[in-house]
Amino acid sequence: MKVAKNKKTGKYVALKLLNKHEIMKAQQIDHVYNENFVHSQITHPFIVNFEGLAQDSRYLYLVLELINGGELFTYLRNVESFTTDQARFYGAIVACCFEYLHSKNIIFRDLKPENLLIGNDGYLKLTDFGFAKFLTEGRTFTICGTPEYIAPEVILNQGHGKAVDWWTLGVLIYEMHAGIDPFND
Repeated sequence: MKVAKNKKTGKYVALKLLNKHEIMKAQQIDHVYNENFVHSQITHPFIVNFEGLAQDSRYLYLVLELINGGELFTYLRNVESFTTDQARFYGAIVACCFEYLHSKNIIFRDLKPENLLIGNDGYLKLTDFGFAKFLTEGRTFTICGTPEYIAPEVILNQGHGKAVDWWTLGVLIYEMHAGIDPFND
């Protein structure tokens, strides 16, 4: 991520740089297109705002709202675990995000502390829509996500829907409260 000043508005934004050559080499063109499209279709107070897309000969630049508080991951590692009230508060914010996304038939599929940013006001903002998907039918079969958070139906390749997001929220709440994910041995 890089920080830049928007010449039109005068406010600072975050730039997510995506190397075009690497995208093509990894055959991720559809993946990147999907991330931009999904993110451009949503607006919610607990989701990082998508400001636009720019490009040059080497890079795509996703222009996003700048959130200065850092990742929930870093904060959680520093304090080791949260109180029940803190875990409940942050869990409720994520639940609001999922309710909004699911009302638009979008599944997020990659909840983890690294994808939650802390705003100056202490509220979380959901970010990184790389695995998000419009669910036009009942289930999808793409295997994706972070291993500690993947729902059983994804691992078993049985097809999955919105329930995978609720599974990841349960794992996140456990990790926030216990300081370690529930499947760590």
